[in-house]
Amino acid sequence: MRPVAALTLALFALQYATAFSPLLSFSPRVSNRMAARSSFVTPVTSAPLAARRTALNLDMAATVPKIIQGGMGVQVSSWTLAREVARAGELGVISGTAMDMVITRWLQRGDPGGLYRRALKEFPDQEMVQRLLDKYFIEGGKPDDKPFKPLGMWVIEPSQALEEACVLGNFAEVWLAKHDDDGKLVDGVVGINCLTKIQLPTITSLYGAMLAGVDYVVMGAGIPMEVPGILDSLAEHKDCKLAIDVDGSEETHFNHFSPSTFFARSGSPEVVKKNLKRPDFLPIVSSVTLAQAMLKRATGAGPTRGIQGFVIETSFAGGHNAPPRGFRYDAVAKSHKLALNDKGEPIYGPKDEVDLDKFKKAVKGLPFWLAGYYARPEKLQEVLAAGGAGVQIGTSFAFAKESGLAPEAKQEVLQKLKKGELQVFTDPVASPTGFPFKVLELDDSLSVKEKYLERPRVCNLGYLRTAYADADGKVGYRCASEPIKDWLKKGGEIQATEGRKCLCNGLMANAGLPQVSPFKKAGSDEKYIEETLITAGDDVNQIKKYLRDVGDGHLEYTAQDVIDYVLGRFKEEYDNELKLYADADKAEDPEVKAKLLERKEELEGKLKEVDGQLKGKGKPAAEVSN
Repeated sequence: MRPVAALTLALFALQYATAFSPLLSFSPRVSNRMAARSSFVTPVTSAPLAARRTALNLDMAATVPKIIQGGMGVQVSSWTLAREVARAGELGVISGTAMDMVITRWLQRGDPGGLYRRALKEFPDQEMVQRLLDKYFIEGGKPDDKPFKPLGMWVIEPSQALEEACVLGNFAEVWLAKHDDDGKLVDGVVGINCLTKIQLPTITSLYGAMLAGVDYVVMGAGIPMEVPGILDSLAEHKDCKLAIDVDGSEETHFNHFSPSTFFARSGSPEVVKKNLKRPDFLPIVSSVTLAQAMLKRATGAGPTRGIQGFVIETSFAGGHNAPPRGFRYDAVAKSHKLALNDKGEPIYGPKDEVDLDKFKKAVKGLPFWLAGYYARPEKLQEVLAAGGAGVQIGTSFAFAKESGLAPEAKQEVLQKLKKGELQVFTDPVASPTGFPFKVLELDDSLSVKEKYLERPRVCNLGYLRTAYADADGKVGYRCASEPIKDWLKKGGEIQATEGRKCLCNGLMANAGLPQVSPFKKAGSDEKYIEETLITAGDDVNQIKKYLRDVGDGHLEYTAQDVIDYVLGRFKEEYDNELKLYADADKAEDPEVKAKLLERKEELEGKLKEVDGQLKGKGKPAAEVSN
């Protein structure tokens, strides 16, 4: 290229870069991104998935992603986020947590854009769909000061109506994630994430997702030993059951589900005549021992017991964490306090670290992904070099433009990140599950102790309730976050209520679906509206790397930004732009020359930084095989 032409192009590029300088602090791919990211619904051009992946000699979904987008509830891992990640060639994951409640609340909001009704039109039983719409859909949406209609809480033998809402909610979320706005399938794979500790809706959540063709099931926060067998059964519409933990009971209790009975009661028995695709199952584990136990005792078919891979999650990840080895919360004796640091967080040590060489040998060729502080190019390269398939990323996606986090809450976090560092507290007692729970410390949220204590105590969702047997052997349900008098009536110890938080209502508020409480806040004449309680991983400040101002002080970044950063895909783009400045020192205008040389130096610095990030420890294992 002639020097004059090159300088002209360089000057144009520099002017463009100046116009969008916040964006270029991350990546020079401006024109494509500004055009393609203006809407969630614009497809992202990418190479065909099969061309970029190596098929396993296992019964996998034909592709092995390098990035799994973590499942974050309630609906933070929304269909919009999962679809965007799937379009980019990675594994997009929707959260299956409380989807029965999510869909009924969106319908009561008027179903903006008709999105859920569009998905429900594809469900094989339209009479079931109509029952849900008749009960919950409100044209134009309910008034903000009116409460959502109750759905009912889960019990070991739930009602048909509750099961229908759960199946339809999970079906719709997965269907939307797997389809473009024109109804065509997205060229990518979609998974569902469920919490093992939320036992009662598990089977119906999975069944609804499978009816929509979900590709992967990812489960943590417990040991999902029975799930592989349940997936095998549901694929053939066979009856299945899940053992339910019941405190104080000597007998084993089961939640039973029969697909044929379910659809027969609904009036559409023909639905079960065609088998479903069996999704691949990836349990989330925190140790070699747990992975080995699952490969020996899980209930699925085949040599790997229905398991197609593992996600290894460290204590840095957001949401629920596995407790440190040997840690046990003791509400009465308070013996757990000996294992807390000065901030009151559980102390993790060498015993909680996973030896990847041992893990690789233990799982006998199954792919594995690392999660918890892995949203970095160099960390991905380390995992690949160690023989892993890739990384799972949650927090960096949680605040992306496409996530389901309420816009106001999302913007608050991004604005605070722009001004400084945010802190995450690993709370050992907040979650009624007994697992440590990561809480993002924000002044205007329920993370503040005094603010939480002002909240009227109520349990009206009940997803984290625990089943228990009373003195007569009758099964009841309780939660340490419910009103204290109710907890005590059910035999609970008052010490167990200290520090507990209602995650159900807080996480629902995070999704922009807060309930109007039947009670008033202390000192107020108005009914209390549930407030947010946001969770994030320890690497929340990593988001600054993607953050940009898109006008009027509004901050955002996209899921594609995260993927590009982690894959180091933008190195080539920096290189290409740098070529435009090869003759920068030949510019005649001193002021123009100075600007061109400044930009050239900036690009050289960025390339050096990227090279450092992508420098792996040994040869990257870019392909996975058994």
